[in-house]
Amino acid sequence: MTATTTAPAPNTTLIADLGGTNARFALFGADKVGPIVRLAVADHASLPAAIASFLAKAAPAHPPTRAVLAIAGPVDDGRAVFTNADWIADAQQLGRTFGFSSVRLVNDFAAQAWALPHLGGGDLFALGGEASVPGAPMVVLGPGTGLGVAALVPTPAGGIVISTEGGHVTLPGTSPREDAIIAVLRAKLGHVSAESVLSGPGLVHLHDAIATLDGACHTARTGPEITAAGLAGSCPVCRSTLDAFCAMLGMVAGNLALSFGARGGVFVAGGIAPRLVDYLKQSAFRAQFEAKGRFRAYLQPIPVHVVLHGDPAFVGLAAIARAG
Repeated sequence: MTATTTAPAPNTTLIADLGGTNARFALFGADKVGPIVRLAVADHASLPAAIASFLAKAAPAHPPTRAVLAIAGPVDDGRAVFTNADWIADAQQLGRTFGFSSVRLVNDFAAQAWALPHLGGGDLFALGGEASVPGAPMVVLGPGTGLGVAALVPTPAGGIVISTEGGHVTLPGTSPREDAIIAVLRAKLGHVSAESVLSGPGLVHLHDAIATLDGACHTARTGPEITAAGLAGSCPVCRSTLDAFCAMLGMVAGNLALSFGARGGVFVAGGIAPRLVDYLKQSAFRAQFEAKGRFRAYLQPIPVHVVLHGDPAFVGLAAIARAG
């Protein structure tokens, strides 16, 4: 009598990009990322509830054995409190609840940074500069629900990612006009961080501050409404808002390039920049990126790209899962 053997269940990893507004999940196995499912954070009381909802929808033949989760917030010793949502991620709790043999939590922009070496061609839109320096650090920043920042330092073993809370640095002004805008925002917000302006909510703050400064009548608008009206030229305040946003984004990107020595390139990700690529190209973005006095020559060759890939975090999450 010949004994029968059962093939082992495939090793499948749950990967997720968990933001303040949307939670996106997929399964990674056989070196492929499966369909990405988007769930609204507001519709789920907790991260475990959202994971259970995704697994019920995906109905995999074999449950995932591991998890790699990108979190919109700082990660400390296997635990993360979301910056812009009422969720907590606890690696040990998730392992017990779902039977994962390992759970790795990374900052959401760490996942974006891991993706950078794997992006190219149609994934990117160039905003000036020359060729990147091989082996040099790379930086990614992304205006969206918040402002994420991370860096990748390539090494022979693959690289080291530096997760940061760089979106919360104090926003500097580079002109009397920017100083006046920041003064209006300081009276309203107290501390004016880069994220206070360079994010979806930041667009609203910036729009309202410019309207206040210019004595303009305006109606309340959302970030997408400000963007649409600014691009269409139908609202002078919205157009001024986009101009200021692009200039400040370039200034902050240049600061990060200097801070990390990012001669491998600077990458602008997030949900806002891909909608503005043509506007960014003709805006003051690049001039402000390079406007660092005697270090202009250092910044001029550094390439800047807008990330057009629809799901760059999943490229990075797959790289992390692949590495084990």
